[in-house]
Amino acid sequence: MKLTVNADLLKEREKCTFDVEELTNFLDGGATQTLNRRKLENFFLSDPRLKDEVPMEYLSHKERYEHAVRKSCILFQKVNEWQQSDESTSSSMEIYKSLLGGSIGSAIIKDGTPFSVHYVMFIPTIMGQGTLEQQGYWVGRAFSNQIIGTYAQTELGHGTFIRGLETTCTYDPAAEEFILNSPTLTSYKWWPGGLGHTCNYAVVMAQLYTKGECFGIHPFIVQLRDEETWNPMPGIKIGEIGSKLGMNSTNNGYLAFDKVRIPRMNMLMKNAQVLKDGTYKKSVNDKLTYGTMIFVRVVIVRDLVCSYVSKAAIIATRYSCVRRQSELKPGAGESQILDYQTQQYKIFPAIALSLAYKFAAMWLWDTYNEVTSQLDLGNLGKLPELHAMACCLKAVSTADAAVAVTKCRLACGGHGYMNCSNFPNMYAMTSATETYEGENTVLLLQTARFLFKSCHDAKCNLILTETVSYLNTFKSSRRKTWNTNLECMNNAFTQVAGSKIENCYFTINQLVNSGMSQEDAWNENTIKLTQATEAHCRAFVINTFITTLKTVKLSAELMKVLTELCKLICCHWIINQLGDFLQYSNLKSNDVPSVQSLLEECLRCIRPNAVGLVDSFDVRDEILASALGVYDGNVYERLIEDANKSPLNQDPVNISFYKYLKPFLKSNL
Repeated sequence: MKLTVNADLLKEREKCTFDVEELTNFLDGGATQTLNRRKLENFFLSDPRLKDEVPMEYLSHKERYEHAVRKSCILFQKVNEWQQSDESTSSSMEIYKSLLGGSIGSAIIKDGTPFSVHYVMFIPTIMGQGTLEQQGYWVGRAFSNQIIGTYAQTELGHGTFIRGLETTCTYDPAAEEFILNSPTLTSYKWWPGGLGHTCNYAVVMAQLYTKGECFGIHPFIVQLRDEETWNPMPGIKIGEIGSKLGMNSTNNGYLAFDKVRIPRMNMLMKNAQVLKDGTYKKSVNDKLTYGTMIFVRVVIVRDLVCSYVSKAAIIATRYSCVRRQSELKPGAGESQILDYQTQQYKIFPAIALSLAYKFAAMWLWDTYNEVTSQLDLGNLGKLPELHAMACCLKAVSTADAAVAVTKCRLACGGHGYMNCSNFPNMYAMTSATETYEGENTVLLLQTARFLFKSCHDAKCNLILTETVSYLNTFKSSRRKTWNTNLECMNNAFTQVAGSKIENCYFTINQLVNSGMSQEDAWNENTIKLTQATEAHCRAFVINTFITTLKTVKLSAELMKVLTELCKLICCHWIINQLGDFLQYSNLKSNDVPSVQSLLEECLRCIRPNAVGLVDSFDVRDEILASALGVYDGNVYERLIEDANKSPLNQDPVNISFYKYLKPFLKSNL
């Protein structure tokens, strides 16, 4: 029986004051892009081969992986079908983004695809660090899926500290081959997605030795499994690392080498070479390898953070309109829980957050493309800034995403704890992003080094780059009287960031001048340095949100709603870090009530448009994968439907009754 749309959701949609499709088109980049995305989603999501008869959470670990491989093969076969079809309008980048990010791919393989690292790291590394000849051979084989690759860098004993990697690759000039070895247990490669049983090749990062000298970490293409039998190649120890909190379909693996020989030309030689006689030749500028290291962090912010936060906000908002509980006024009947201010405070910041990071991610992606297009020309001017912003945005946004998903789950009460809500899976996916591709604390400290140098440049009256230019001006705005307009709050964020960066700069220099080593002085201030970096990142996100509102052309009705969301995230972050703003900005204690009042006003203004806002994210039910967030709002029917999918409900009496329970009960008579 076809269900009608829940009456409460219908009323909510009637309240909306702006054109939902206008916001959808804006977020997609235009009406044409929206149409193309919907066509692409329908092409993949309508395929019955990609649907689950039994929910994945009821399968064994082994079964989950096998289903993920089956679906992945179908998915990437369909890419070729799509590109050859009359409906094909999307670029290859858009297709792979949808399949590997938080949209189509997450709908079909909720726990992650074992093919992801092949496309996100294996191929980009070869394109970024291989010669034209190497690219022509390896990328051709990889893109046509003749081989499946992964990226093996992290080891059991070393993660973020790349220089400490222990895997060795020693050149033998007599055979014109490299010899790979894993000299210790801690040198085992650990974590690469798809490595366990899916991939037969890898880009391996290892310490390069030639002519008795170590030249540091370099990338090598290594065959791991026979292309016909899939058995491990001689000298290769390989397997899966085991079950994890989430992402159990990604097939993370371990890898070790015992005198494994590879041809000399399997070293990626765009930026460094080993000649036939063993002579090492380095690129004029080794920072050319820098750009490809940033790519995955850019993708995490752009495709994962925004996707999972928006999905969490959609689910919690729709559920909160359908769910009724308690009475706001005696005798008035149970209220929609979204009418409670505390509920709005849990959910609406997530809506604002998804947009704030969407705009920041757009800047990051555009800058990444600009910088990488200039790398081969030797124009590296914006590379340090891009690296710094990719690091801190990845760190702060992923931490915020995990918190936002959790708050939205809590907003759904006990129902949010169920797997069919999709919150457990979304939390596992977002929480994982806080660690992989750069542990967040380490990334914050990498950005801190850029900020420390920028502060030094500001003191020397040197020209500063775009994202740190406020270091020249943040003090002057502190003399202004506080008010709650966006300009004032924007200034407050830069005042906090600038003051914290400057405080770290002066403190560390003071310690060094007193005789402490630079390294010890830095370590003594790492807590403050990470906090300064976070403040810098939040100032950037707020400024980008405000700048976006100033530069786009949208209807007055939509602009009003977006402005309210921008004000909300400003107030939300100010109140969460109130001590910093009282200490470093022109906010005074008697101004705090005005910030709290504005926050509450924003919640009231957003309330009528909440459903319209999350509808504008235009996420299909298959992608939400949540009984609580369905578009028609029939939450309770979906919960019963999902409960009946449990294998335990397929028989009226479980076999355990006859084997254990009945004998136990009889023994007590």
